[in-house]
Amino acid sequence: MKNFLFYFATVFIWGSTWIGIKLQLGQIDPVVSVAYRFALAAALLFIWCRFRKLRMRFTGNDHFFIALQGTFLFGFNYLLFYLAELQINSGLAAVIFSTILLMNMINGFLFLRSPLDRRVIIGGILGLLGIILVFRPEITSLSLNDESMQGILLCIVATYLASLGNILSARNQKHGLPVVQTNSYGMAYGAAIMLFIAIVTGKEFSIDTSFIYIGSLFYLSIFGSIIAFGCYLTLIGNIGADRAAYATLLFPLVALGISTIWENYHWSGSALCGVGLILLGNLLMLQRKKQTKAMDESLPEPSLETIEPGTVQPLRS
Repeated sequence: MKNFLFYFATVFIWGSTWIGIKLQLGQIDPVVSVAYRFALAAALLFIWCRFRKLRMRFTGNDHFFIALQGTFLFGFNYLLFYLAELQINSGLAAVIFSTILLMNMINGFLFLRSPLDRRVIIGGILGLLGIILVFRPEITSLSLNDESMQGILLCIVATYLASLGNILSARNQKHGLPVVQTNSYGMAYGAAIMLFIAIVTGKEFSIDTSFIYIGSLFYLSIFGSIIAFGCYLTLIGNIGADRAAYATLLFPLVALGISTIWENYHWSGSALCGVGLILLGNLLMLQRKKQTKAMDESLPEPSLETIEPGTVQPLRS
């Protein structure tokens, strides 16, 4: 049940953050806004960890891998997507980012030796086909000029960096590093990298004091960063990076649902067919989950003697 709640919290929160990101663009440079977002999120998480008296001391090797996770997942990933969306539309960016599902499967196999499940692969392919149908108008209207190709390349690199961040989170959890504390330091490292880039490139450190900018900044920091990433990365540790990444196919649908209400978005026949394919792929994922759970329940519970030192037993939904 916990995994179910984490999954849908991730989908609905990230499906609504496009509003906050849209409100951030304009007066403040994107790299500065990304730095503000994760600096605020890290500060709030450190306060929470202090209040809860959570363990905050880790080894130098632990900090190395936490910093890598933060650099990829809370830094360059966002910066490259911000830059890409200055050159291509958000629909195409959503389609490219959805390939993180397949990237996580491949990277999980290469770096974590996670098995490739045929049902998950088929579900992922159906979902990707569905997301292409949903955003078909944006894709077909693309002009393949130099700027567009640069934007596409930036999106591909950003998505791969995000996938590496997912795999690093799975690796860190397998080594017993808790999600909340890891995110605290990771977001701080990501913000520091963005601040460094802003300084080197001569960006202006100004602040938009309007209610819209400050409100969206807090929403992105608290809900889009602290809560959503906490749920999503916990899912990676619990159900694997491949199935957790299926959320990336669902939150664009939430965004379109919001757009239907607030921006009078009109659904086409291809978009509805795409939604059907995405839901079918999700059904395949859920069926695989039920089968795995049934197999787990048929096995005896591990005793303290059978658990190897330093290993982390996955939580059950």
